[in-house]
Amino acid sequence: MTPAAGAMSAADEASRGLGVEPLEHGEGTATLRMTVTPAMVNGHGIVHGGCVFLLADSAFACACNSHGPATVAAGARHHLRGSAHEGDVLVARAGERTRYGRSGLYDVTVLRGEKVIAEFRGRSRSIRGTTSKESG
Repeated sequence: MTPAAGAMSAADEASRGLGVEPLEHGEGTATLRMTVTPAMVNGHGIVHGGCVFLLADSAFACACNSHGPATVAAGARHHLRGSAHEGDVLVARAGERTRYGRSGLYDVTVLRGEKVIAEFRGRSRSIRGTTSKESG
């Protein structure tokens, strides 16, 4: 993981608490994995949408913080396309679509095996004069 994304990720208690693991990373990209636990399942027996959002948001955060300056979400849209159950392994793949000035646009696809279960689009904004570690 790039130093900036690594510092941000190391301080992310929420993602670590849900077992989110980095798989791949690069400038403007990140791939993370999470196994659905009993604590993530809702009253219908499927993964809670908020847990899927957290995984996608974490991949987005790693991708947009890969360039150096501390970068935060300016907004995001999340579209659920499928479901997952306890024991399923979810993978989130984030990629930068564009960066312009202090802003960026990132797409994240969340998969259960080969099946897309969610799509996420995040807008980012870099914070002037800070690194990921300083912005917290």
